[in-house]
Amino acid sequence: MVVAPASTATLTAARLTASVGGALHVHSARYGLLVKFPSFSPKRVSPAAVSLRSRRHLLTCTALYKTNFSVKEEGTPETLDYRAFFIDSAGKKVSPWHDIPLHLGDGVFNFVVEIPKDSSAKMEIATDEPFTPIKQDTKKGKLRYYPYNIKWNYGLLPQTWEDPSYANPEVEGTLGDNDPVDVVEIGDARAKIGDVLRVKPVAALAMIDEGELDWKIVAISLNDSRASLVNDMNDVEIHFPGTLTAIRDWFRDYKIPDGKPANQFGLGNKPANKDYALKVITETNESWAKLIKRSVAAGELSLV
Repeated sequence: MVVAPASTATLTAARLTASVGGALHVHSARYGLLVKFPSFSPKRVSPAAVSLRSRRHLLTCTALYKTNFSVKEEGTPETLDYRAFFIDSAGKKVSPWHDIPLHLGDGVFNFVVEIPKDSSAKMEIATDEPFTPIKQDTKKGKLRYYPYNIKWNYGLLPQTWEDPSYANPEVEGTLGDNDPVDVVEIGDARAKIGDVLRVKPVAALAMIDEGELDWKIVAISLNDSRASLVNDMNDVEIHFPGTLTAIRDWFRDYKIPDGKPANQFGLGNKPANKDYALKVITETNESWAKLIKRSVAAGELSLV
């Protein structure tokens, strides 16, 4: 059965699958979106009902945790040719930005690791290359490194986008930086490049980098031993004392050794709470949806 939401011409390749326990899922083969309707059986749901519900839940979809993606490295690490591609179960390249689902339900999200904690190579997805692989950033043809190791796992929220045409009225009218939303994951374990972790957001920092808004969502992996204890930024101060200040200071100062000014922060130079972080995620997910539907210009960004 094919479901084609009337307002979303680009999201046409959907299929229905039954989970263990009878829940119904609508899965977009192109974008990895999966909408879950727990109280319905596939045998009793009409196409019209599925279409209605899929439209209603388009931007608040749920995804199965088993993403079935693997990482294939091409080239040698810390060279200009290095790329880490994501491969699906059929052996095809997919985009960690566009094809890995954002939502996992119950306030949990997928987080794609670009930079493992305690490392300095500035890795990032190549937003302008097909399938947006992870590569090492460059400047003037040379590989970029942080002046000192980053202390947390760092990466992106898939299916989010900071729109460079949107002037955020809550952050001094600053425009988005044209990238997915960044995540700083504070758990104890060191992840690997390309790991996809289940995380819950606990705070947000509105970093302003050379005049562009560059959100930092602070989150914790569900695999961390203290994850059940940390549900908002006040819990971070109890169980990870000083971490929010350390994150702000690290991102404020990391460009200073290169002769650049310190980065600034909006929202009173303070972290915002979990609810605000969820608001940022929702808004940037909506911006990404507009990008994918070509409602806004993509410029040099790859939508493949």
